Amino acid sequence: MNENIDASLSITKHWKLFLEIIKNNVPALSYNTWFLPIKPIEIKDNILKIQVPNNYFIEWIDEHFNTLITQATKQVLGEEGKLVYIIYDDFIPDQEKDDFQSAPVEKNSISVSENNIKFESHINPRYKFENFIKGEGNQLARAAAIAIGENLGETSFNPFFIYGGVGLGKTHLIHAIGNAVLSKSPEKKVIYLSTEHFTVEFVDSIQNDRITEFSNFYKSMDILIIDDIQFLIGKEKTQDLFFHIFNTLHQSGKQIVLSSDKPPKDLKGLNERLVSRFQWGLTADIQPPDYETRIAILKNKSISYGIDISSEIVEYIAMNITSNIRELEGCLIKILASSSLNSKEIDMNLAKKIVKEVSTSREVTVSIDYITKIVCNYYNVEENKVREKNRRKEVVMARQLAMFLSKQLTKSSLKTIGLHFGGRDHSTVIHAYNSIEDQISSDATMKETVENLKSKIELGTS
Repeated sequence: MNENIDASLSITKHWKLFLEIIKNNVPALSYNTWFLPIKPIEIKDNILKIQVPNNYFIEWIDEHFNTLITQATKQVLGEEGKLVYIIYDDFIPDQEKDDFQSAPVEKNSISVSENNIKFESHINPRYKFENFIKGEGNQLARAAAIAIGENLGETSFNPFFIYGGVGLGKTHLIHAIGNAVLSKSPEKKVIYLSTEHFTVEFVDSIQNDRITEFSNFYKSMDILIIDDIQFLIGKEKTQDLFFHIFNTLHQSGKQIVLSSDKPPKDLKGLNERLVSRFQWGLTADIQPPDYETRIAILKNKSISYGIDISSEIVEYIAMNITSNIRELEGCLIKILASSSLNSKEIDMNLAKKIVKEVSTSREVTVSIDYITKIVCNYYNVEENKVREKNRRKEVVMARQLAMFLSKQLTKSSLKTIGLHFGGRDHSTVIHAYNSIEDQISSDATMKETVENLKSKIELGTS
């Protein structure tokens, strides 16, 4: 193909040609796993930008298909052609995410004139409410985010402060607000950036004597979305400037959306007047996903990768990877990688092996959710029944046994166990434990039942 790309060919046609070359030279499983999930973004000056799920994809295809990709790139784009990988996903490790957020923004990317403001919104088009998995741990944050996105300037959630641990979907949710606003009102001035990016631009404005220009630019936004606001700690001058930008936006009825790893009151070292303002609107947290949500996430991701994984394997992963969404995806990606490398179907033995690798320093342990599932299956009781105020004999027995086994087989506190069963308090858990313990000592059948249940649970986590 000629080095100068034919402008009449669309990006889709270029990518189709590229995929045809790849497909003819790799096994079907490798093609479906590593190339179908990739999406073309932009083509310009012999450079094709493509969107990949995460950094692991880049490392894998570069290691195993580098020569083939180079050949295909030259065939499609010419001798000077290049592929540029862009990570666009909810599960980007924090450092990689910050690198990506900063990378596309050059010092002169913001152009301000008297009558017009041109800028990059940096809103990730893939982060939408439609592909954000709803769960018990994110209900309030998600509902508030949707309300803001659909009714900008009409809610009392200003500022909207969302916090939670790493890899729980905060970045996805705040981008989704921006996408919703732009979809409904494209003329709105919407901007997203990390706190580190904001700080770098502020320092640059000091060096170039354009602090007023910098400040006025952000004060002109209809919605300002800033990620990882905890990184303002220790940056006194940046805090002072942000305080004034915050006040101007808030007084003008413009929306402010902030994310953090902690609630405002726990941001030690942050100026008290900022902490106070962060609490003016709505503060909502995101908790680690529950068992059902983890399953939904894994199924959703499997579909997006075009891979069919059995429910048994999905449930096993969800049962053992509990800390965050990002780790869930990392486990799924490694399973796909191992399957692709060895040209073998994904089975339970492979899943168990990868789960142990992903879990690294911590032992693969049984979860309260899994114990509940096993016990409820044994008694033929719906899982939701043991969380309700249901006094049917078999439901009470299943609930008490699940509590008993949760105390024996997990490191969870009595309070945590109670919360898993409809928000019951620790005294209820103690009562259930003592009740089952008494029955075991006086009833051989109950003792046998408990041993059988333990065996089933241990078999599933071995």
